Amino acid sequence: MGLKLINVGFGNVVVANRIVAIVSPGSAPIKRMKEAAREKGKLIDATCGRRTRAVIITDSDHIILSAIQPETVANRLIEESGREDEEE
Repeated sequence: MGLKLINVGFGNVVVANRIVAIVSPGSAPIKRMKEAAREKGKLIDATCGRRTRAVIITDSDHIILSAIQPETVANRLIEESGREDEEE
């Protein structure tokens, strides 16, 4: 079992099996989570200056901001999972 990486936009990647959730950034609870992560030094901005479209939450409490849609990130995660099944 190798390390599976998911592209979250602009050449940035995240370890697939560390992702807990992929959510939209608009709700107040998500905004509070982003601010708390920023204060703890656990916010990773992978948007390259563009608008945040997805917030990726990891099992290490890191919050990753992405400029691609949550559905796109989820589809990439599903595709990677499908490839893993084919290899077994």
